[in-house]
Amino acid sequence: MDNHEIAKLLRNVAAAYRIKDERKFYFQLIAYENAADTIESLPEQLKNLYEEGRLENVPNIGKTIKGRLEELFKKGKVSYFESVLKDIPPAVFEIMEIPSIGPKKAYRLALEFGLGPKSPALELEKIAKKGEIAKLAGFGEKSEKNILRAIEEFKQGIGKTTRMVLPIAFEAGMRVIDYLYLNKNVKQAELLGSLRRMSPTVGDVDIAVASDHPKEVIEHFVNMPYLERVIEKGPSTASVLALGGKQVDLMIQPHKSFGSLLQHFTGSKAHNVRLREYALTRGMSLSERGIKVKNKDKEILLCYATEEDFYHAIGLDWVPPEIREDTGEVERAIKHTLPRLVDLPDIKGDFHIHSSFPIEPSHDLGRSSAEEMITKAASLNYEYIGFSEHNPSISKHTAGQIYDLVARRNEELDRVKSLYRVNVIKMLEVDILPTGKLAVDDRTLQTLDAAIVSVHSVFNMPPTQMTDRIISGLSYKKARILAHPTGRLYNKRGGYDLDWDRLFDFCKNNNKILEINSWPQRLDLPDSLVRRAVNAGVKLVINTDSHASDQMELMKYGVAIARRGWAQKDDIINTLSYNSLIKILRS
Repeated sequence: MDNHEIAKLLRNVAAAYRIKDERKFYFQLIAYENAADTIESLPEQLKNLYEEGRLENVPNIGKTIKGRLEELFKKGKVSYFESVLKDIPPAVFEIMEIPSIGPKKAYRLALEFGLGPKSPALELEKIAKKGEIAKLAGFGEKSEKNILRAIEEFKQGIGKTTRMVLPIAFEAGMRVIDYLYLNKNVKQAELLGSLRRMSPTVGDVDIAVASDHPKEVIEHFVNMPYLERVIEKGPSTASVLALGGKQVDLMIQPHKSFGSLLQHFTGSKAHNVRLREYALTRGMSLSERGIKVKNKDKEILLCYATEEDFYHAIGLDWVPPEIREDTGEVERAIKHTLPRLVDLPDIKGDFHIHSSFPIEPSHDLGRSSAEEMITKAASLNYEYIGFSEHNPSISKHTAGQIYDLVARRNEELDRVKSLYRVNVIKMLEVDILPTGKLAVDDRTLQTLDAAIVSVHSVFNMPPTQMTDRIISGLSYKKARILAHPTGRLYNKRGGYDLDWDRLFDFCKNNNKILEINSWPQRLDLPDSLVRRAVNAGVKLVINTDSHASDQMELMKYGVAIARRGWAQKDDIINTLSYNSLIKILRS
């Protein structure tokens, strides 16, 4: 089973818990949902980690789940999972993939109509068209119509399993927030959930609003110009389908308790469970409405307008949303030892930039000129910019021709850098060939300040061989940075497997730098590996991989991944001044 299949199995177990007794199994289902989220975003196959004895290194996999995963890999099944799932019709799990249908509703529909495991969604569609769902207590004609519409969306590939990459989801969410602020009753609007925590992929868009006039805000929300349909509408909440088939949920609370709402629905679930456990030791009970405390044998609810006040009331420092994953942040907040995470204003430059200079590259050419990109860098208040077009194609050019093309590119950079205050760094993104050699010779490399090296072909090497290949490519004197280190592309391909401890050790001992690539489909190095790299003392760089000047705005997403990996300013080399930075690149 690959990571996606394992994550789906764990989510099915969690869904079974919700169906059977959500209160009784609350902590178990949270554990399985968190483990599923972690496994789905892993850059390495879980089976490989098991074979290497490294399952205990995976966040959110405790002793119990670890033991069951080991049984899965040994026997191909887990007896405990089979016992949990045996009373749940298989049809339930496909019906749950239909937008707006949760585990309990799916279970009831499957039981009421005896849906079989083969094409249950199509079976349900036929039943709905006959008007049978409307006859069930608690459903009705409106619910039936919504289910029919949701099934149609499911058939078109619109469902809960189609996740948006972070930059797409973030821009979509901000578009809704901009619209909400057009209504004078909206005092504050914020993203929620995995989107506010800046997770690499996002399912639905959740938004919180502070307002004392929820009815007016709800009406404004359900009349968005780019709305597809309203799923449900209540006095203080609403759900719609918008943004190309994605669900957007809105929650409204008075401003006096907005901080409590924001904290609760930002999550993660595991973070909130840990927070709740600590609060109970202090006689406090947490909810989205505030904090309940006892006062003279009487329970009172304290409301908090800001998250900072909410956390301080429990005795913690405010925790940045990106690290609310129950990986030690609560304990650090109690001790007031949380790290000062790197932030966007700390960034002083971008090294992974592809201009439109006709270098006849092995891969895609940039669309903006060097001048346009330097102008953009100046507008971002950068001290420096590194041009790293792909190396000229080795299948079409001799070594001498490659040298001439790079030399002409360098001459163009010399010309334009005299026109601006931004320092220009001469770089190149060079392919690491399957042999471990670089795609350009030493003569060409010597014309550069530094090289970014990367893998763009033959991704299916065994981990040991791929690690050898990358270390060989990084061993060249001019090779300073490894670009998009796992090679993954969201919704297209998984990454290749490496011996990460060995690579981290090599990078630390040889002053090599790993990239956090901000490109939407990459977001690579992943946050879990960022944290491991930071703990190993490896330096990182955040780049955008821009092929046009406007794409340099993607830097904030790379910074978000760095923050999720607990990276601080000193861990990131492009927070340094130009003079300090260039010494590192040329060393």
